[in-house]
Amino acid sequence: MFFLVAVLLLLGMVLGTVAHLPVSFTVLAAAGIAAWLGIFALRERLARRS
Repeated sequence: MFFLVAVLLLLGMVLGTVAHLPVSFTVLAAAGIAAWLGIFALRERLARRS
């Protein structure tokens, strides 16, 4: 999952509008998305165990 976030970030930096944003903001946004995806995956895993 984190590999997917990294690939999409790199693709966005090369092709998308994220290339016009500061790198620090882009990294912060990517970390936020990765954390959100991690929390979502954890909640889904815990929900399936119940």
